[in-house]
Amino acid sequence: MTPERPLQIALVAGEASGDQLGAGLITAVRARLGDRVQFAGVAGPAMRSAGCEAWFDSDELAVMGLVEVLAHLPRLLALRRKLYRRIIAQQPDVFIGIDAPDFNLGLERRLRRTGIRTVHYVSPSVWAWRPKRAARMAQCADLVLCLLPFEPRFYEDYGVAAEFVGHPLADSIPLRPDRAAARAALELPGTGEVVALLPGSRASELDRLGAVFASAAARLDQSRPGIGFVAPMAAPALREKFAAQLAAHAPGVPVRLVDRQAQQAIAAADAVLVASGTATLEALLLKRPMVVAYRLAQGTRILLEKLKLLNIRRFALPNLLADREIVAEVLQDELTAERLSAELTALLDRDSHDDYLQECDQIHDVLRQSASERAADAVLRLTGRSS
Repeated sequence: MTPERPLQIALVAGEASGDQLGAGLITAVRARLGDRVQFAGVAGPAMRSAGCEAWFDSDELAVMGLVEVLAHLPRLLALRRKLYRRIIAQQPDVFIGIDAPDFNLGLERRLRRTGIRTVHYVSPSVWAWRPKRAARMAQCADLVLCLLPFEPRFYEDYGVAAEFVGHPLADSIPLRPDRAAARAALELPGTGEVVALLPGSRASELDRLGAVFASAAARLDQSRPGIGFVAPMAAPALREKFAAQLAAHAPGVPVRLVDRQAQQAIAAADAVLVASGTATLEALLLKRPMVVAYRLAQGTRILLEKLKLLNIRRFALPNLLADREIVAEVLQDELTAERLSAELTALLDRDSHDDYLQECDQIHDVLRQSASERAADAVLRLTGRSS
């Protein structure tokens, strides 16, 4: 009797967050199938460690915003053509595009036309901008795996199979983070106020937010003697860039720069100043009050306004999940050091955050669904395989 061919899964993960999602999915599928499954595609270090053969590194997809994508378009299109040819030659049982929708959806559509089953892991933000992408998904993906509970309903009108699996961060972050332990691990004082500064994980975000974050820290340092700051940096180049911004805009201010360790830095803090994005969800799950800031690239902002592609009243994930404003959002022209320091001062002076903490607990409970395991089960159901 001929042994069953191992399940062949091709994956493309965009940047570090996609790499972590992919690693969790790979681990969960392997737990069910053992050596009866093989993985290959675009992967980062976490996916490679989990057992994925890397044809290309996920960092090659790490661009954001309309203008930034356009600048890299020739290289990205060439990479996508190479991937398409390689996947067609391999003929996997399923292709999984992890995030990176501007790259993956076109690839998924072409592969699906050839009969290869496709999954898109992480719904594009169709609820925020470019909502017509929800209709496009019907041509791209046999299944959309959603991290947020309100996302599947956006696909119902288009006949797209979409399943909420929960968010891996909610599975990994403890329900009751330990501030004292986090401060000890980062060698921060056990007493006194600490503010975490998270101006972004990309150079383009630091270009837009780093200086104003530093200036806000300088204002707080003047008004609140003894306050301390911690800033986790995603890469050495970003640490160097932010250090220069601090030297220029907050000389002498006690800011402890740490490599990565974003969750520990947030857990150690009394309040968080954070760029809009996944880090806001980490701050919510770690039950820390926050001020969310964002400034689009000027070209991206003009395009969005001219083409009327925005479809949202709120930007911060905590507010979207709560369906009301539970954290302050400071955007675009409102983004000044004065405004940021005033919002942070209000948080630090507040007597109680009980209502906010209760909201955080409720959201954490909703998102804590064993996401990687649920995603693995959904993929295996699609392929007709099981443990």
